This record gives sequence, C-alpha cells and structure tokens, in this order.
Amino acid sequence: MTIREIARRDVVTVDLEATVTEIARVMRDERVGSVVVVDAKGTVAGLLTDRDLVVSGLAEGRHPDECIANDILSTNVFAVDPDDGVATVARQMCEQGVRRVPVMADHDLVGIVTLDDLLVHLGEEFDCLVSVVKSEFPDR
Repeated sequence: MTIREIARRDVVTVDLEATVTEIARVMRDERVGSVVVVDAKGTVAGLLTDRDLVVSGLAEGRHPDECIANDILSTNVFAVDPDDGVATVARQMCEQGVRRVPVMADHDLVGIVTLDDLLVHLGEEFDCLVSVVKSEFPDR
C-alpha cells in the first residue's frame, strides 16, 4: 500500500508571515495540531505544530502578535512521495523522530501523513488479521 492511499489531501497551510495568534486560530478553526508553512510562491518552508507555538513561541517570551511563523518553524522537515510505501514512510518517521510528514509530488504539496493516520491504518490491518484468526479458531 502507498502513502497516497492514506494521506490527507486537505492540508492546512499558513504563510511565513502569519503570527502565532493567527496560526493558533487557524489550528483551532481547522481542528488540527499542525500546519504546513509556505512561502509566497506556495513552496513548503517548514512545519509548525501546536507544541512549537508554545515551546518556541510563548515559552520564550515572544509576543504572539509579533512572533511570526518564520521565527519558529521547524525547517528540518523531510517530505515523502505519494508512491512511497506505508512501511517505508513509517520507518523514516521513526528514524527522524517526527509525527507528521508532507507528501510532495513534483515539488507540489499534495497531502500530509501523520502518525495518527498510520496508526489508524495499521489498526485496521490488525483487525482484519484478527478476524481471520477468530474465524479459524472460534474459541479464541
């Protein structure tokens, strides 16, 4: 199975110049814990999480109406291809210690995959395997 099949296509983005206050409102309104930060051309510049807003923004004493995305975004972001396998991406996320990864096709942002997406997918796969075992051994 490829990442294309489980990635979310409705990626929430913010501009490099968006303030922490604006980003927090976007996250609240869109009910997400992260946003992809893009420049004026729509090129991915990095990722910001709700944790980044608190730890790198507010906890550092920055004013939320003056601190902008470009000041605190995570730039050590790697992207995956929509045709990458789920297991490969899961392994990469584990190695990099990240919970969210942009999905890029030909330098265009086409989705995002999160640890939650992977867990839901793997849970469904395990449920399928469990049902096979239960059908063969009804006493279990």
